[in-house]
Amino acid sequence: MKIMQVYNQRRVWGGEDRMVDTIVDILARRGHEVIPWIRNNAEIDARFGGKVRAFFGGVYSPSAAREMEARLRLHRPDVVHVHNLYPLFSPSVLVACRRAGVPVVVHLHSYLLTCPITLHLHDGQVCERCHGGHEYHCVLQNCRSNISESVGYALRSAAARKLGLYRDNTTVFIAMTQFAKDYLASAGYPKDRIAVLPNTVPIPAAPADVDRGRYVGFVGRLSVEKGARTLIDAARATGLPVKVAGDVSEARALVEGAPANVTFTGRLDREQLSAFYREARFLVVPSVVYETFGLTAAEAMAFGLPVVASRLGGLPEIVEHERTGLLFDPGDAADLAAKMRMLWEQPDLRRRYGGLGRAKASREYDENVYYDRLMTLYEAAIEHGLAPGAAVAGAAEHSTPM
Repeated sequence: MKIMQVYNQRRVWGGEDRMVDTIVDILARRGHEVIPWIRNNAEIDARFGGKVRAFFGGVYSPSAAREMEARLRLHRPDVVHVHNLYPLFSPSVLVACRRAGVPVVVHLHSYLLTCPITLHLHDGQVCERCHGGHEYHCVLQNCRSNISESVGYALRSAAARKLGLYRDNTTVFIAMTQFAKDYLASAGYPKDRIAVLPNTVPIPAAPADVDRGRYVGFVGRLSVEKGARTLIDAARATGLPVKVAGDVSEARALVEGAPANVTFTGRLDREQLSAFYREARFLVVPSVVYETFGLTAAEAMAFGLPVVASRLGGLPEIVEHERTGLLFDPGDAADLAAKMRMLWEQPDLRRRYGGLGRAKASREYDENVYYDRLMTLYEAAIEHGLAPGAAVAGAAEHSTPM
């Protein structure tokens, strides 16, 4: 099969980039012809004029549509798999695909279609004011902390929604949890064209030894939406050793004021991250936003680590309370601290949750399972074209047992 992958990278590498790389690698190793078309925000001229051009191009870019048409004629892909399109592509490439009769799969790694800034976050709290067609709140609240950018993001989202650029030119949308699917459908997108496809994570040959773990782990960017303050406050309350692996540049004040029992490793490569998981007793995912999936939670489970996570968004679908870990009320540092103490002090719980979590990861997030589901989804998209139908969305979800 010939599959075009279209992705607008942000300047800072993250979980979305990792998943795009993983998808390309999985397909290429199995003999498919992968046609990448990847651009990076570093291409944008930092001067005002460059940003203005990027904004208008992000709303609808005739040049990107023309280039997509040329690439479709040249490569003749069976399906186009789209990730982020802003700001260098724009949804114009979706229109080009429809005109050429090429099915399109749009992978929603964020809440791009329901929130102008993709996070549903304002002042450290979940925000749903723009949901369903009220993008002007992005301007009223100045969600980008820059009024020009807030106006630009709001207009871009409103234009895509009002013109149906995603809705009318996408064969099937990929949501990574049932929560994300239901949320997108509640904003007016056709539920029969939204498939649930959980992410994949590597499954280590052997689990970590949770009895020998030396610290409570946190993996990811230490930022407001990831629950940075909740984590630090819970660490201070418990006195337990907590180790943070990831970028801390967005939380300098918290880092400087963190108690002595919290240490920071910075970003780790894959080998270092594997060692990090193996030396942890359990992982904490204290997000205060609607996570579309929770990649680090699934990774920890693959190592046999129990997970303490916020009871929010898609996380409860991954971390099952009192089965593969524990859930706590988002933003509640006292509740998080209590759950951390419970797991730290009860090895039987850690072993049971860790074992069940590893079994779930092997069953649902293994690469082979992911590949089968993805290919079934592609095949359904090709078969049905742009005709809406439950068979398109249902194909990936029911190709393997959940």
